[in-house]
Amino acid sequence: MYKIYLDDIRTPIDEDWIVVRNYDEFVNKTIELGLKNIDLISLDHDLGDTAISEYHNNVFINNQLDYSNIKEKTGLDCAKWLIDFFYETNSIWSSYDENNKKINKIKFPIVYTHSANPIGSENIINYINSFLKFEHQPMTCKKIKINFLIKK
Repeated sequence: MYKIYLDDIRTPIDEDWIVVRNYDEFVNKTIELGLKNIDLISLDHDLGDTAISEYHNNVFINNQLDYSNIKEKTGLDCAKWLIDFFYETNSIWSSYDENNKKINKIKFPIVYTHSANPIGSENIINYINSFLKFEHQPMTCKKIKINFLIKK
């Protein structure tokens, strides 16, 4: 089973993680490995220069996040794609009624966020946990700390 770490500049010290640096790498690696083979995913929110600029110029100062200022896809975009990909590859799940969803465990990785952006992290957490709640699964998404090094 695999663990995917999405971050444009940090690299986890734990070498068990597969590191991807942007949305496209995340999508391609997830498809390559297959959702059922991924146990854990940790997402950064800000994945590029305009996202970092939005963090420093708006989130940090005004406690607001304006996605129209961000040109790159973010960790939130990855979370949205991940849920869409789940439904595309698990069409049987959509046919389950509420009782079946309650008694069956969804085959979906645990998703965390490790982003320094508090609003971006909260958006990812809320998006993933809303999906899990809708599917009658435990809401396991939360912010975690993963020891890292900065990419050179």
